[in-house]
Amino acid sequence: MTKESGTQLMKLEELQAIAKRLNDFTFISRARRVEDNTIELVFDKHDSYFFNMTRGHSFVYKAPSQRPLQGYNAPFDTLLHSLLSASKLLEVSVPGNDRILRIKVVPKSAYKNQVVTLQLEFTGKNTNAILLDENEVIIEALRHIDSESSFRVVRPGTELLPIPPRVESREQRAGSREQISNIDSLLEARYRTIQTKRLEEMKKQKLASVAKKITKLQKELDQLPDETSLEAEAQKNMELGNIVLANLYQIKPYDTKLKTYDFEGNEITIKLPKNLKVNRYSDYFFNLAKRARNKAKNVHIEKENLESKKRFYENIHYAIEQAKEPYELELLVPKRGKSQRKKERLKEGELFWIEDYKVMVGRNSKENQALLKAAKSNDIWMHVRDIPGSHVIIRTDKQNLPDSVLNAAAKLCVDFSTDQPGNYLVDYTKRKFVKIQEGSSVEYDKYQTIPVLKEGVEIRI
Repeated sequence: MTKESGTQLMKLEELQAIAKRLNDFTFISRARRVEDNTIELVFDKHDSYFFNMTRGHSFVYKAPSQRPLQGYNAPFDTLLHSLLSASKLLEVSVPGNDRILRIKVVPKSAYKNQVVTLQLEFTGKNTNAILLDENEVIIEALRHIDSESSFRVVRPGTELLPIPPRVESREQRAGSREQISNIDSLLEARYRTIQTKRLEEMKKQKLASVAKKITKLQKELDQLPDETSLEAEAQKNMELGNIVLANLYQIKPYDTKLKTYDFEGNEITIKLPKNLKVNRYSDYFFNLAKRARNKAKNVHIEKENLESKKRFYENIHYAIEQAKEPYELELLVPKRGKSQRKKERLKEGELFWIEDYKVMVGRNSKENQALLKAAKSNDIWMHVRDIPGSHVIIRTDKQNLPDSVLNAAAKLCVDFSTDQPGNYLVDYTKRKFVKIQEGSSVEYDKYQTIPVLKEGVEIRI
């Protein structure tokens, strides 16, 4: 790639080599967006090419077909799928010396051999993917551009104006004569380079995010009062309440302190509460004693909840370290969703989205119980067999789940339940076949099982 005006542009000779290679195919079996700016085209059922149309940093790579992290349902996505999936490939070309790839097809449902062109423009800040009819009228585009932004309007129903001819320097013209002998090898190598760099960057970011949560939980654990000090606090407030009660007769409404003697004859000064009637002073201290005593009884439960949440995120931290693909990382620590629906939060548990399916995970026994009670009868319940850990609920809305969603959720179930590598079995069934026994312990039937291999750190001898 070369740098021009602060952007990275596709080389002309590379686009020409790509066009030549794509002309070897006869049809496009699938066309879809797999990331915000990346389109996947599958040629002749087996060869997937990816076109990253990021402004100022567009590129093409070849890789195995990948599952989208989310569904894309904008008008552009609907038309891209309906017009190009299962379409007959007529021609792939690079017109003139412009950095444009034109993919001309006959759609599967074409009327009188309708011809549609997908025009991929690798032109810096105006990089775009545009669907055109036979008359160069825009059907739809990845990005709409109005007249205020450019003389070249990109809107459905508008005729697409040509890009002004690009003037090349002598060095650029010389470079354009370079021949690329094996474009597939170049595109596959680019994918490996991009994948490695992206994985490193994502790991760094997501490890920091999870480490922050672990640190916060550890801080809360460190700040928890111990049972002995709470009992001592309860005893002290009970004694103060009894002393105040025994001396009510000498307290005036305007007094802020009570100077008297405790029950062992020692002089004592008690700070009196504000905005209370004198006859309620003793109740104030008795309530403080009761609160401290209740807290002493429940502090171990709070401690267990915090420790189980901390273990949950420690398991995620380990799984991030072991992840080999960006897809795994996005499942473990997804980006914040742009839509309101994806900003949803759970009161109990952790919320994830896999291919637009809502997946809820319990971080401890209390949250597992809450998820079980809230789940609908046809939702899918998951748990790793024979080990205590997270319960996973997949909201189905009575639909059949794709295998890819079940497999991804099963992997999450293992990653959230343990940091130990090994072979695990994840059982899953509909929620209506799960019976709660005690706490989050359950019995279940009519289940199926997904084997999951959790890889660990390689040990070198």
